[in-house]
Amino acid sequence: MIKRTRAEISKCIIHKVANKYNSGSNALSENLVSFDEESYELLLPFLLKPFGTVTQSYRFSHHADVRLNEINKYASDIFEDPETFIENSKNVTNHLYEQSNSAQIKSGDLLVVLFNNLEYKEMLVEAVGIFKIENKVDFFQTYLDEESFDVVVQKGISTKKLDKGCLVLNSTDTEGTVVLSVDNNQYDAQYWINNFLSVKYADDRNLHTQNYLEMCKEFSEEVIKPEYGKQEQSNFLANTVDYFKEHESVDYHGFKDEIFEEDKHKDLFEDYKGHFEKLNDVLIRNNFEVSDVVLKKEKSKFKTEIKLDTNIQIKIDVDAPDASSEYLEQGYDEEKKMKFYKVFYNTEK
Repeated sequence: MIKRTRAEISKCIIHKVANKYNSGSNALSENLVSFDEESYELLLPFLLKPFGTVTQSYRFSHHADVRLNEINKYASDIFEDPETFIENSKNVTNHLYEQSNSAQIKSGDLLVVLFNNLEYKEMLVEAVGIFKIENKVDFFQTYLDEESFDVVVQKGISTKKLDKGCLVLNSTDTEGTVVLSVDNNQYDAQYWINNFLSVKYADDRNLHTQNYLEMCKEFSEEVIKPEYGKQEQSNFLANTVDYFKEHESVDYHGFKDEIFEEDKHKDLFEDYKGHFEKLNDVLIRNNFEVSDVVLKKEKSKFKTEIKLDTNIQIKIDVDAPDASSEYLEQGYDEEKKMKFYKVFYNTEK
């Protein structure tokens, strides 16, 4: 989604955000971080690398006026006047603090960063980054005590995984300001996305592709698997992936005609579509362009393993739509009184 090749940190400040539920209080810094070369070179990729693989973007929302969205306002003020950075970073911290209405919300370090020269859709843009560090790891620190070395355990930030973070880009489209988010500690989905950022997915091909594939995955799990078995579920998922790979855009009616042979199966899918839309409060588009990056991500969630009670598993490649129907047969052995699968192959790999 973004490229960080030429990205730079213009300003950075660190605050401590507490948990209001536990009667904690924030600790706010008054000055910017002064980096040495080593810490700067380590921090920059740590903060930005997770966003390189983000496939979907968000837009700010508000029940009355999106300009009243707190994070939208604070970021806009920083873009307009960078001299307000410290003041608005405190506003960001206090706003996050106000959302901690549960004991499970963790306190931590909050980094607010102003980036220059982030590449987004072949343009260089500014971005306000907000990063919450919730978990710290133990590490050994050696030190010299008189004439001998000793060791002590200290806690620090791991550079392997960012807990929570967002980038508010100084870039807009017809839907508003572009926002990217990552959350590797999703203990409360409402807290970060809905309450703190108050954002919703952009209404684009990424969202349409994700919604449709999620519907197909749930349909296979709730309808096909109980009624027709795991093999038919795998067939359906593989055929779904194949349809998305072979078509630049999805036509809902064309999809049904190609995937299902019998009208009763088409009717089952039609009924489930209405159920899925109502249950998840989403609209499944009848026509939309396919997002290849979302397809690649979502198909990895498709479960195509057949797990047997004899401690044997058969894994079917979701990218091979004909494999299950052509090379896998199911039957029943009268002598053993057990079901069986017959697998055809030429060579082992």
